[in-house]
Amino acid sequence: MTTAYITLVHPPDVAREVERQLALGCRAFLLQPVAGGGMLDMERLGAARYAAGLHAMVELELLPEVSDVSAAAR
Repeated sequence: MTTAYITLVHPPDVAREVERQLALGCRAFLLQPVAGGGMLDMERLGAARYAAGLHAMVELELLPEVSDVSAAAR
């Protein structure tokens, strides 16, 4: 399965790109965080999930500093 890497910032643009990639056969989407995982990223994630539908995988890329913190906590 091919994963589309989405870097667009505005939620409507994210949704359009997901729809475009769906038409090309992509069923997995990874969004690059643009707001440190904050509210804008959550809006982008929601737009992507809505556009992708129930049978697609949509995720927000894990930030390196978040993974460093969780690794240090172990």
